[in-house]
Amino acid sequence: MSDAIAQFAGLLGLIGLAGLAGFKNPVAKTQAGAAMRLLGILGLGGFAGLWIDGAGALGAAGALGLWNHQNPKLARWALPGLVFPIGIYFIVRHVAG
Repeated sequence: MSDAIAQFAGLLGLIGLAGLAGFKNPVAKTQAGAAMRLLGILGLGGFAGLWIDGAGALGAAGALGLWNHQNPKLARWALPGLVFPIGIYFIVRHVAG
């Protein structure tokens, strides 16, 4: 059962690809929420999913780069990025052994 959940959790990291839209349409410097958008860097942690089952969910944080975007359609893509703590859970579980 745990293995099936870990595989599904790893797929959640694909949500982080939405953050790539921020390269074409960057968030204005005057928009609030810069600290939250910095969490998008955690999206790179999704690569841990290559070695740790389920840790790929950390990649969902990449979508947080669109947090509070001036375009409401792009800003909505940031919300699914809030599932990234699932990946942290699998990393901590792996380290704790």
